[in-house]
Amino acid sequence: MPITVKLDDLLHERRMTLTDLAQRVDITLANLSILKTGKAKAIRFSTLESICQVLECQPGDLLGYKEE
Repeated sequence: MPITVKLDDLLHERRMTLTDLAQRVDITLANLSILKTGKAKAIRFSTLESICQVLECQPGDLLGYKEE
């Protein structure tokens, strides 16, 4: 899939664990892990908004596009 998820990089930059983010966003660790590994097929805008609020980033910081 040409959409890339840069969640791991953002977490590393902010010295935050996936568990910390899951608790702050109120999403299961399993679902957040699926997003982080790029296996998610979709993301709700409300979830994207919450992640961006906690990480203080823009959606473009979290998602990218790479041609196959």
